[in-house]
Amino acid sequence: MTQGIASSADMHDRTRGSRNTRTGLIFLGVALAMLAMGYAAVPLYRIFCQVTGIDGTTQRASTTQAAQVQATGHRISVRFDGNVANGLPWSFHPMQTTSNVMIGEKSLAKFEAKNNSAREITGTAVFNVSPVQAGKYFNKIECFCFTQQTLTPGQDVEMPVIYYVDPAILDDPDTKDIQQITLSYSFYESDRL
Repeated sequence: MTQGIASSADMHDRTRGSRNTRTGLIFLGVALAMLAMGYAAVPLYRIFCQVTGIDGTTQRASTTQAAQVQATGHRISVRFDGNVANGLPWSFHPMQTTSNVMIGEKSLAKFEAKNNSAREITGTAVFNVSPVQAGKYFNKIECFCFTQQTLTPGQDVEMPVIYYVDPAILDDPDTKDIQQITLSYSFYESDRL
Protein backbone atom coordinates (compact mmCIF):
# COMPACT_ATOMS: atom_id res chain seq x y z
CA MET A 1 0.00 0.00 0.00
CA THR A 2 2.83 2.36 0.79
CA GLN A 3 4.29 1.60 -2.61
CA GLY A 4 1.06 2.67 -4.34
CA ILE A 5 1.03 5.99 -2.50
CA ALA A 6 4.69 6.59 -3.26
CA SER A 7 4.10 5.76 -6.90
CA SER A 8 1.19 8.14 -7.08
CA ALA A 9 3.25 10.90 -5.42
CA ASP A 10 6.12 10.32 -7.87
CA MET A 11 3.72 10.55 -10.80
CA HIS A 12 2.21 13.71 -9.39
CA ASP A 13 5.70 15.25 -8.96
CA ARG A 14 6.64 14.29 -12.52
CA THR A 15 3.40 15.77 -13.87
CA ARG A 16 3.97 18.97 -11.89
CA GLY A 17 7.59 19.05 -13.11
CA SER A 18 6.55 18.74 -16.76
CA ARG A 19 3.91 21.46 -16.28
CA ASN A 20 6.53 23.73 -14.72
CA THR A 21 8.93 23.04 -17.59
CA ARG A 22 6.19 23.74 -20.14
CA THR A 23 5.21 26.99 -18.34
CA GLY A 24 8.88 28.03 -18.15
CA LEU A 25 9.34 27.41 -21.87
CA ILE A 26 6.21 29.42 -22.67
CA PHE A 27 7.47 32.36 -20.60
CA LEU A 28 10.90 32.08 -22.25
CA GLY A 29 9.23 32.16 -25.67
CA VAL A 30 7.19 35.22 -24.71
CA ALA A 31 10.32 36.98 -23.39
CA LEU A 32 12.23 36.22 -26.62
CA ALA A 33 9.30 37.43 -28.73
CA MET A 34 9.17 40.69 -26.73
CA LEU A 35 12.91 41.17 -27.19
CA ALA A 36 12.56 40.63 -30.95
CA MET A 37 9.67 43.10 -31.07
CA GLY A 38 11.81 45.65 -29.23
CA TYR A 39 14.53 45.39 -31.85
CA ALA A 40 12.03 45.49 -34.71
CA ALA A 41 10.08 48.48 -33.34
CA VAL A 42 12.52 51.19 -34.45
CA PRO A 43 12.83 50.14 -38.11
CA LEU A 44 9.10 49.37 -38.32
CA TYR A 45 8.23 52.77 -36.82
CA ARG A 46 10.64 54.48 -39.25
CA ILE A 47 8.99 52.74 -42.21
CA PHE A 48 5.53 53.63 -40.88
CA CYS A 49 6.51 57.29 -40.51
CA GLN A 50 8.01 57.42 -44.01
CA VAL A 51 4.86 55.95 -45.54
CA THR A 52 2.42 58.15 -43.64
CA GLY A 53 4.46 61.32 -43.07
CA ILE A 54 3.63 61.09 -39.36
CA ASP A 55 5.94 62.86 -36.95
CA GLY A 56 7.23 65.26 -39.60
CA THR A 57 8.88 62.55 -41.69
CA THR A 58 9.38 63.59 -45.28
CA GLN A 59 8.81 61.42 -48.32
CA ARG A 60 11.49 60.17 -50.71
CA ALA A 61 10.75 60.58 -54.42
CA SER A 62 12.56 59.44 -57.54
CA THR A 63 13.45 61.73 -60.42
CA THR A 64 10.77 59.94 -62.46
CA GLN A 65 8.10 60.63 -59.82
CA ALA A 66 9.17 64.28 -59.60
CA ALA A 67 8.95 64.68 -63.40
CA GLN A 68 5.27 63.68 -63.29
CA VAL A 69 4.35 66.41 -60.80
CA GLN A 70 2.99 69.65 -62.21
CA ALA A 71 3.64 73.06 -60.67
CA THR A 72 0.42 74.63 -59.40
CA GLY A 73 1.13 78.35 -59.50
CA HIS A 74 0.68 78.49 -55.71
CA ARG A 75 3.68 79.44 -53.62
CA ILE A 76 4.73 78.36 -50.15
CA SER A 77 7.58 79.49 -47.94
CA VAL A 78 10.12 76.84 -46.93
CA ARG A 79 12.39 77.63 -43.97
CA PHE A 80 15.60 75.70 -43.37
CA ASP A 81 17.29 74.94 -40.07
CA GLY A 82 20.57 73.16 -39.29
CA ASN A 83 21.98 71.95 -35.97
CA VAL A 84 24.70 69.67 -34.63
CA ALA A 85 24.53 67.42 -31.59
CA ASN A 86 26.46 68.32 -28.45
CA GLY A 87 30.01 67.07 -28.77
CA LEU A 88 30.09 67.04 -32.60
CA PRO A 89 32.78 69.55 -33.59
CA TRP A 90 31.10 70.60 -36.83
CA SER A 91 29.55 73.81 -38.05
CA PHE A 92 26.35 73.16 -40.02
CA HIS A 93 23.81 75.66 -41.35
CA PRO A 94 21.60 76.42 -44.36
CA MET A 95 23.13 78.72 -46.96
CA GLN A 96 19.70 80.35 -47.34
CA THR A 97 17.26 80.33 -44.43
CA THR A 98 14.02 80.70 -46.43
CA SER A 99 12.86 80.15 -49.95
CA ASN A 100 9.55 81.01 -51.57
CA VAL A 101 8.87 77.99 -53.82
CA MET A 102 6.21 77.00 -56.30
CA ILE A 103 4.20 74.01 -55.07
CA GLY A 104 4.92 71.05 -57.36
CA GLU A 105 8.16 72.50 -58.75
CA LYS A 106 11.58 71.00 -57.99
CA SER A 107 13.71 73.27 -55.79
CA LEU A 108 17.26 73.22 -54.48
CA ALA A 109 18.46 74.07 -50.99
CA LYS A 110 22.10 74.05 -49.92
CA PHE A 111 23.60 73.53 -46.51
CA GLU A 112 27.20 74.06 -45.49
CA ALA A 113 29.07 71.76 -43.13
CA LYS A 114 32.60 72.11 -41.76
CA ASN A 115 34.62 69.73 -39.63
CA ASN A 116 36.29 71.96 -37.03
CA SER A 117 38.30 69.13 -35.49
CA ALA A 118 41.70 67.58 -36.18
CA ARG A 119 40.21 64.14 -36.89
CA GLU A 120 38.05 62.59 -39.59
CA ILE A 121 34.42 62.34 -38.50
CA THR A 122 31.44 60.59 -40.06
CA GLY A 123 28.07 62.17 -39.37
CA THR A 124 24.46 61.23 -39.96
CA ALA A 125 21.72 63.79 -40.43
CA VAL A 126 18.25 63.25 -39.00
CA PHE A 127 15.44 65.47 -40.19
CA ASN A 128 11.89 66.49 -39.67
CA VAL A 129 9.33 68.83 -41.11
CA SER A 130 6.99 71.12 -39.26
CA PRO A 131 4.14 71.46 -39.13
CA VAL A 132 4.10 67.67 -38.94
CA GLN A 133 1.01 67.41 -41.17
CA ALA A 134 3.14 68.71 -44.07
CA GLY A 135 5.61 65.81 -43.82
CA LYS A 136 3.70 63.54 -46.18
CA TYR A 137 3.71 66.25 -48.87
CA PHE A 138 7.39 67.22 -48.61
CA ASN A 139 9.31 65.05 -51.09
CA LYS A 140 13.08 64.81 -51.26
CA ILE A 141 14.64 63.61 -54.52
CA GLU A 142 18.27 63.95 -53.47
CA CYS A 143 19.57 64.64 -49.99
CA PHE A 144 22.78 64.40 -48.02
CA CYS A 145 20.62 62.82 -45.31
CA PHE A 146 20.21 59.64 -47.37
CA THR A 147 23.79 58.57 -46.57
CA GLN A 148 26.44 59.14 -43.92
CA GLN A 149 28.78 62.08 -44.51
CA THR A 150 32.50 61.86 -43.76
CA LEU A 151 34.48 65.07 -43.37
CA THR A 152 38.25 65.18 -43.02
CA PRO A 153 39.89 67.61 -40.56
CA GLY A 154 39.02 71.19 -41.54
CA GLN A 155 36.98 70.10 -44.58
CA ASP A 156 34.19 72.47 -45.63
CA VAL A 157 31.46 71.13 -47.97
CA GLU A 158 28.17 72.15 -49.54
CA MET A 159 25.35 69.67 -49.06
CA PRO A 160 22.42 69.96 -51.48
CA VAL A 161 18.80 68.92 -51.07
CA ILE A 162 16.55 68.66 -54.13
CA TYR A 163 12.90 68.61 -53.15
CA TYR A 164 9.35 69.55 -54.07
CA VAL A 165 6.10 70.09 -52.21
CA ASP A 166 3.37 67.77 -53.51
CA PRO A 167 0.37 69.69 -54.92
CA ALA A 168 -1.91 67.35 -52.91
CA ILE A 169 -1.06 69.59 -49.92
CA LEU A 170 -3.62 72.06 -51.32
CA ASP A 171 -6.42 69.46 -51.26
CA ASP A 172 -5.93 68.29 -47.68
CA PRO A 173 -8.13 70.23 -45.21
CA ASP A 174 -5.40 69.86 -42.56
CA THR A 175 -2.68 71.40 -44.75
CA LYS A 176 -4.31 73.63 -47.37
CA ASP A 177 -3.81 76.76 -45.26
CA ILE A 178 -0.15 76.14 -44.35
CA GLN A 179 1.93 79.09 -45.45
CA GLN A 180 5.37 77.97 -44.27
CA ILE A 181 7.08 74.60 -43.91
CA THR A 182 10.26 74.22 -41.86
CA LEU A 183 12.79 71.57 -42.87
CA SER A 184 15.16 70.95 -39.98
CA TYR A 185 18.31 68.81 -39.87
CA SER A 186 20.46 67.75 -36.95
CA PHE A 187 23.83 66.06 -37.46
CA TYR A 188 25.07 63.38 -35.05
CA GLU A 189 28.35 61.54 -35.04
CA SER A 190 27.52 58.19 -36.65
CA ASP A 191 29.23 55.95 -34.12
CA ARG A 192 27.33 57.64 -31.28
CA LEU A 193 23.83 56.95 -32.66
